[in-house]
Amino acid sequence: MEQPPITIQYKTLPTSPGVYQYIDKNNTVIYIGKAKNLKRRVTSYFSKVHDNVKTRILVKKIHRMEHIVVPTEVDALLLENNLIKKYRPRYNILLKDDKTYPWICIKKNPFPQVVSTRKLIRDGSEYFGPYPNVKTVYTLIELIKDVYPFLNHELNHLTKENDINKVNKLFEDNKTSIRHLINGNFKTSIDKLQILMKKHANNLEFEEANTIKLKLDSLKNYQSKSTVVNSKITNVDVFSIISDESYAYVNFFQVAFGSIIRSHTLEIKKKLEETEAEILPIAIVELRQRFNSQSKELYLPFEVGLGPKIKVTIPKLGEKKKLIDLSQRNAKFFRMERFKQMKIVNPERHIKRLMNQLKTDLHLKEEPTHIECFDNSNIQGTNPTAACVVFRNGKPFKKDYRHFKIKTVEGPDDFASMEEVVHRRYKRLSEEGHSLPQLIVIDGGKGQLSSAVKSLDRLGLREQIAIIGIAKRLEEIYYPGDSIPMYLDKKSETLKVIQQLRNEAHRFGLKLHRNIRSKNALISPLDQIEGIGPKTKERLLKKFKSFKRIKAASKEEILGLLGSVKGVKIFQKLQEL
Repeated sequence: MEQPPITIQYKTLPTSPGVYQYIDKNNTVIYIGKAKNLKRRVTSYFSKVHDNVKTRILVKKIHRMEHIVVPTEVDALLLENNLIKKYRPRYNILLKDDKTYPWICIKKNPFPQVVSTRKLIRDGSEYFGPYPNVKTVYTLIELIKDVYPFLNHELNHLTKENDINKVNKLFEDNKTSIRHLINGNFKTSIDKLQILMKKHANNLEFEEANTIKLKLDSLKNYQSKSTVVNSKITNVDVFSIISDESYAYVNFFQVAFGSIIRSHTLEIKKKLEETEAEILPIAIVELRQRFNSQSKELYLPFEVGLGPKIKVTIPKLGEKKKLIDLSQRNAKFFRMERFKQMKIVNPERHIKRLMNQLKTDLHLKEEPTHIECFDNSNIQGTNPTAACVVFRNGKPFKKDYRHFKIKTVEGPDDFASMEEVVHRRYKRLSEEGHSLPQLIVIDGGKGQLSSAVKSLDRLGLREQIAIIGIAKRLEEIYYPGDSIPMYLDKKSETLKVIQQLRNEAHRFGLKLHRNIRSKNALISPLDQIEGIGPKTKERLLKKFKSFKRIKAASKEEILGLLGSVKGVKIFQKLQEL
């Protein structure tokens, strides 16, 4: 699919947190921004007239856009910072200087140090972070120094060489525990914390003990590491792939110096029935050549052959696996956007793809371009009704919607009601020579489905029409004669279409049911009395408020309200009821 106009691109953006990049016709990044909701934020640029001249000029120069979806707003903030420093877009003002976020550093020095820094220096030191809040960094460092007091010593205060060696040994013995503490894992240090708190408490130093407790509590909500920034992961390429019957989507992350600096998703049309394992190596070569990547290590979702010079890692857990998952998430969002864009630009192609998806997911013999869904409505067996809604090419076709008043069933029997309306519907279609649907959806479980199948069997249509049932509890799909339901992915387009059918049938059925109940609620025993018209009925109810009081009224009261002639006649009729 060709690149759609910018007006379509922003309409199909996801509502997730992320970073967006505006690119001009020369393929230059001119602006980078972050958003808690990508669609809402980007749409604001194009949906109003801006007072700021710079913004108006920026919008005019936008030729296309790219975006990266991230898990949290904090990740978006950090990624925005990294990308601005790399591309230095001319329309960015904020974050364009050398400002960055703080890290905790375990210095690689002859003397142990745990310090805060805003600069990553490749000198062998260990860096943890970054942290969006500098207060968290200082609190964490203070806690570490409380748990490990030897870190409070300054080199110039240790005059004896033995003292320096002693401190260094203590540091090496506790280095792993310090790392765990920085990462928010308190299991290895909890005993030392408890001992320290008990020591202060035994010495009646309650304020000091409480200070340690407060520091520990303040760290429960901090975020020690970000998926998009990790100093331990440098100079690697991350790839992921998802596919359907026609297209494959390969996402590429370029990670340099611990940060994501580039993201791109490639759409590949399948010519044959290629597998993801066959497509991915071709996409990797193309993307690395396009962006001139020299990385010697790749993170991939599965093993592929790329030659001996490139190291391939298949992460199973940890930060590396999070990068793979994030890449795959971006590929999925790209695919969804393409579907939305296709729906706008080329609706016929979208319909064809959707029908094929329904056929595949539901194991049908043909594409269900005509679908009908049934639902029953009753309250404790009163005023039973049913509804049939019709979808053509995946969209409601309200002209063919039908309501049914249940005729042959008494009481709250949903099974018998479903059997009746399905039989009436398709008996009439067959007799009048109308086209039959390719799929029937029954709102209900195995019971309602079995009842509908009975009607199709009686009409001899069982082999001509596919039929399924959808239960509301877990959205399970039932097939005739199969007690084990099928579960579709909650984000599946097929399930969304079936849910839309079910909800529309429910809405349409309730509409008739409510109208009948309202009409019945307005019927009064007064309507059965000859001589009482609407005006007389209104006068009686206005005076006596209810039929019970009207019937209990005296003859004099009735005559006083309606007159002697009419009053006597109506009073006699009331007594006969």
